[in-house]
Amino acid sequence: MITEKLSTAIKTTLPILLGTAIYAFGLLYFIIPNKLTEGGVTGITVLLKYGFGVSPSLTTLVINIPLFMLGWKMLGGRQIVYTGAGIGSLTFFLWLFEHLMNRGWIIPFRTEHDYILASLYAGVTLGAGLGIVFRYGGTTGGSDIVARIMNRKFGWSMGQVILIIDVIIIGLSLLFIPIEKVLYTLVAVYISSKVIDFIQEGAYAARAFMIITDHAEQIADLITKDMERGVTLIPAIGAYSKKGKNMVYCVVARHEIRRLSLLVKSIDPKAFMVINDVHDVQGEGFREE
Repeated sequence: MITEKLSTAIKTTLPILLGTAIYAFGLLYFIIPNKLTEGGVTGITVLLKYGFGVSPSLTTLVINIPLFMLGWKMLGGRQIVYTGAGIGSLTFFLWLFEHLMNRGWIIPFRTEHDYILASLYAGVTLGAGLGIVFRYGGTTGGSDIVARIMNRKFGWSMGQVILIIDVIIIGLSLLFIPIEKVLYTLVAVYISSKVIDFIQEGAYAARAFMIITDHAEQIADLITKDMERGVTLIPAIGAYSKKGKNMVYCVVARHEIRRLSLLVKSIDPKAFMVINDVHDVQGEGFREE
């Protein structure tokens, strides 16, 4: 059992490390050399770099430590552990790439004219990095922690909270960079969001799971407790066996797909799962009107 848990942790942590490495590289190789910016906490670190020359690796760590501690206290659970892994690895790779670039071992991509090219490459690399991190259940901290807390305490939509934070940070960037660079940043942000959706296997808001298993109640209890998602048990009858059982129905966010699949398989490896695209989700934990 311990070996299986360790193996699962390694298989989850290594992709998070890869994702944060790609994200850190894109930030230092494309964003900062071309005076573009980002949203969320990363945007704050970039603005502090432009305004005061502070190292992004240092500000990423300093800003995220109190957010992580607050998230640990208010959220708890396995998710915040993987968030800690994301924060720590992102800080390390930012420091590593800064060191390599300062020594001249990596030459950043700079352009004086074709900023659209820098925006496209920045969007692809940042989106690829975040997409990998999200797919394996991690985050890079920052606004994601704030959004989860606001969702838990006040029921606010995580997407709306993150959007508001991004708009505020990108708006503040006008104090440090010209408006045309902000517009190029919006191109990078848009491309990044599309790449994240692509890596997450679709561009929908969520996924609906229909799970047929002999352990429906046990799986439902674990989903409710471990993932804090609502679950519905639907009475069903097998056409061949003529036996009645409950079918588990649950809707989760994109980055929780793999986590829910592993959770179900940990209880019943032979469970039959159907995963459907969900075009729109309204209600607690998702978008609310």
